[in-house]
Amino acid sequence: QGMEQNVRRIVRALNECLATLPQQQLQRVSHIGISGQMHGIVFWKKGEGCKWTECGTGPIFEPEEVSHLITWQDGRCSPTFLSSLPLPQSHTSLATGFGCATVYWYLKNSPDFLKSYDAAGTIHDYVVAMLCDLKKPLMSVQNAASWGYFNSRNKSWNTDILKKSGFPVHLLPEVGDPGSIAGRTICAWHGIPKGAKVGIALGDFQCSVYSCLTERTDAVLNISTSAQLTVSMPQGFQPPETPDPSSAVTYFPYFNGDYLAVAASLNGGNVLATFVDMVARWTEELGLQVQESAIYTKIIKAALAQNNSKLSVHPTIFGERHIPEQMASVTNIAVSDLSLGHVTRALCRGIVENLCSMLPVQHLMETGVRRILGSGSALARNEVLRQEVERIFPFPVVYGKDVDAAVGAAMVM
Repeated sequence: QGMEQNVRRIVRALNECLATLPQQQLQRVSHIGISGQMHGIVFWKKGEGCKWTECGTGPIFEPEEVSHLITWQDGRCSPTFLSSLPLPQSHTSLATGFGCATVYWYLKNSPDFLKSYDAAGTIHDYVVAMLCDLKKPLMSVQNAASWGYFNSRNKSWNTDILKKSGFPVHLLPEVGDPGSIAGRTICAWHGIPKGAKVGIALGDFQCSVYSCLTERTDAVLNISTSAQLTVSMPQGFQPPETPDPSSAVTYFPYFNGDYLAVAASLNGGNVLATFVDMVARWTEELGLQVQESAIYTKIIKAALAQNNSKLSVHPTIFGERHIPEQMASVTNIAVSDLSLGHVTRALCRGIVENLCSMLPVQHLMETGVRRILGSGSALARNEVLRQEVERIFPFPVVYGKDVDAAVGAAMVM
């Protein structure tokens, strides 16, 4: 059930991307905004987390004493294991893939692993710490809330609760406000001047919302790897002091003390990716070879030719945080609806319907929503998904051309 990624490969990709940007533009940079996937955790040794070397475009850092990134999709913390942990003093229920839950898992199953490191953060907190040579990692309220055991009201970790259960609290980063400056670059990174201000790392979800949400009457629908439907809460709103584990809606810290009400589904573009992978494997078992990119193109084209499908797909193959034991199902199967187009159409509709069931249309109307802003790579690349969004939601739908977390992080800076 583990889900880990190689930090060296992630940073290599980051360096390759920056190396392609125009040098004359990089030399003008004065502020760096950084966002990344929340919930996950990476461990490193203070002072030994990276080494700086010279390359064609200037100094770059490469990871040294660093663990793999254990991502938000990590499934090692079973419901039984999670129920054995102390109750957090937080508005957020604990779930597998959350940073603090992952630490508890290592504490029980591989305590020696934790002894090798004395710092931790999300992958984007790690990048900020390396760029600025922070002696202790600094984390935004957004990322801290995503780890669990964090009280958003007083902006502090549940230190007493954690200490009592033997949690290594020295691994917890310091916490700062979203939009604040974490430090300055210690080297001329890829030609970006030394001393450029680096913002505290922000949540990818909050940044993707920030890049498009201008009116409180807008709701943002994002379908990328996972899927989210969100509305902004009124100014002054405070989440409940204790979480409702059965609720499909959670409250994410946003900017300037505001909160977003979010239906955060674990099932989005990853469901379509799994479907494509299944088709590719079946094809291979039949002795044929088809590229996954070609399968994507063909299934979307086939689904566009089928305006409707009687098939009903409940696509929750990854469960949901409020019902982790939830499985997927296909019902209403008829001989007439077995084509690739019918199945793909029903699958796309199921992804949108599942999200809508978590934050129903009636609730959106009650909060004054007048428009849906669509964003995310899966939505941008899949016309069938867009058609199903427009079929299911009785609001005008506008698709953001440049709606993503990188744009949002840059705007904050």
